[in-house]
Amino acid sequence: MKKLLLINIIIASSLLLLSCKQEKDAKEQELKAKVNQYKEVVLTADLNHLLKSEREIISLLISAAEIIDEIFWLQSFGNKKELMEILEGDYAKEYALINYGPWGRLEGHTAFWEGFSENKPLGAQFYPEDMTREEFDNWESDKKTSPYTLIRRADDRSLYAIPYSQAYKEQYNKINALLVKASDIADYQPLSDYLKSLAQGLLKDNFRESDLKWMKMKNNNIDLVMRPLDTGEDRKLGYKAAHSTYIVVKDIEWSKLMNRFAGFAIELQKELPVPEEYKQESPGDNSEILVYDAIYYAGHCNAGPKIIALHLPQDVEIQRQAGTRNMKLKNVMEAKFEWILQPIGKMIIHDDQKQYVSSDAFFILTAFHEIAAAMTISNKVDGSGPVRESLREYHGIIDATVTDLMALYLISLLHQKGELTEKEFTQAYVTSFASILRSSRFGTAGAHGIAGMIRFNYFEKADVFSRCDDTESFTVNVDNMKSAVEETLAKLMIVQGDGNYQAAKEIVEKYGEMPETLKKEIDRINNTDIPVDVYFKQGLEHLGL
Repeated sequence: MKKLLLINIIIASSLLLLSCKQEKDAKEQELKAKVNQYKEVVLTADLNHLLKSEREIISLLISAAEIIDEIFWLQSFGNKKELMEILEGDYAKEYALINYGPWGRLEGHTAFWEGFSENKPLGAQFYPEDMTREEFDNWESDKKTSPYTLIRRADDRSLYAIPYSQAYKEQYNKINALLVKASDIADYQPLSDYLKSLAQGLLKDNFRESDLKWMKMKNNNIDLVMRPLDTGEDRKLGYKAAHSTYIVVKDIEWSKLMNRFAGFAIELQKELPVPEEYKQESPGDNSEILVYDAIYYAGHCNAGPKIIALHLPQDVEIQRQAGTRNMKLKNVMEAKFEWILQPIGKMIIHDDQKQYVSSDAFFILTAFHEIAAAMTISNKVDGSGPVRESLREYHGIIDATVTDLMALYLISLLHQKGELTEKEFTQAYVTSFASILRSSRFGTAGAHGIAGMIRFNYFEKADVFSRCDDTESFTVNVDNMKSAVEETLAKLMIVQGDGNYQAAKEIVEKYGEMPETLKKEIDRINNTDIPVDVYFKQGLEHLGL
């Protein structure tokens, strides 16, 4: 009897162990599939033309970028080391590194590991998690909306603000020393001036002087963006800037080629399809388009899906004084086209239009996206304050949608003026439709994913595309798309210029959800091995330094 009981215990234990192993294996496969949503790309570039001093500067800048990465971990999640000790298995740790925390950005910031809140806090680590919007609004503080402060609770549960320069003092001092050292060995004086100014700006939470010096750099081979920049990580109120770093190397020939488009900015801005009062903010006449190869991403820009272009500086006053710089990250763009957009185009665009999905069109779309970013409305037309403060959490979504639509509208204007051929125009519009399906795979976790869904929903309503059920592919009606772009752009620019919070909320709620039509196509694409985005293997060892 005892022997039989012992046998039963052994069998039960074995079955339990087997069940646990199967559960663990299933979890491991699930995490492997999540990691495989990203195509691993080695971030590198040809550095043979760089001076010895420039190579040394890159090494110092990467060291500083690693510290920026530490800061963003604190803003996004908290203690990186503690998280890595909790997670089990290579895939869980790798996915946490991609997402800067235990919440998947492609999955709408939901947890992929037990023991954490199901959804990532909307305010990340910028605010107390239990702080309400009403409490924030009623709190009287001239520092609460600053992009460079953290909001915390005192012992009496009142709110107070901590400047970044105080919260990250230890990290900033290390970065300051590295930037000053890099400035001392820079042969190009404007670069040296910029690095010193940036080093001081971090300590003062003030980047106006460094932004101006950055715009004065014209003949530099290497470039750097390193500071609290984008507010997209703050999904609670949209005020707080997360830390990012881009280290890039300029492509001189491509920059010359693209700069011919920048000269049209002021002329094109006058022809936007809105009343004159919505065209008050003219882009600077010395705005420029420059093309780069990226060699290092750190912080917010390295979390989840990767940015392929930048429009800087963001400060409206600096834009008026010095213009803007549109930065195209060519090697990242090429990787996304090769591994993602081109395969999607082959899959979902009808045979009659497949030839219009092109890398050149993708490049032009991105270029005009950044030109358009200089033309979106920053201040309410009635003069009552910044649009960002009125639209709040919907600002990023509306701005991204306006920018996407305006890029297409500007391309149509240049086509009318004879600057783009009929083929280039058609390529841009068909490629942009394929790109909506690419960006919609990001889901609703970020502004750009929601902006893609808003465009898709408006386009569906306007019969911009039709599905050929026999081939499971789409044909794009370019004429209908052109009309829909103009109509929708005008509507959203007026919402933006008026700072109409309620209208923005209604647009996002009505058009920002994924419709069944789109979900069906996204599911179909996701059932293939086409990655959703890229992630980087990067560092000195990949640059030959």
